[in-house]
Amino acid sequence: MSEFKKPSLPGAALFEAQAGGSDPAELAAAGHRIATLLVRGPRNDDDQGLVDRVLHLADEEGLGVIAELWSHAAPDSLAGALWRLYLLRTWVHRQPDQAAREYASGKAYAPVHEVLAGVVDPPGPEEVIALVDTVVRGIVSAHFDVTLDRAAAFAHIVGVGRGQLDTGDPHSAVKLVDTALHLHRAAELERAGQLH
Repeated sequence: MSEFKKPSLPGAALFEAQAGGSDPAELAAAGHRIATLLVRGPRNDDDQGLVDRVLHLADEEGLGVIAELWSHAAPDSLAGALWRLYLLRTWVHRQPDQAAREYASGKAYAPVHEVLAGVVDPPGPEEVIALVDTVVRGIVSAHFDVTLDRAAAFAHIVGVGRGQLDTGDPHSAVKLVDTALHLHRAAELERAGQLH
């Protein structure tokens, strides 16, 4: 993801600014709470109200406003896993041709991952975008571990493919494979009921 730029927090902050500015610890806690509500669902009316506000904000300002709250979360946390899913989705939407080319290059070296990722063969830009969107929609399913595993498989194949291409960036290829490992670890934690 050499050309990918970390999204900046646009416009007004997600929560009303405090007198001295936003407390980073409170923003991190809010990010974890929102991640939990989006994946696990609301438990009461107050939770549902927050989910509704978050979804409205995502519609109005874009998912990047919310995802920014997850950007510093540990990779083995729910918020950290959502951040990595968001980065993959954003990159694929911005560079679908590159994603498809790197996926096509990497699938020969990772056949097991190819089956799990579930991209149509041959993968074109539209197919890669459809896969990533399908995976991200899986966030609110009962099988979040499968969502994480599919995203991990996709990131692994693209990372391997990027490393195989003459025009590829080895450093960013390694980062993609690391992202795949983080997502796979998050899937394992989710299956064990330990992803928080």
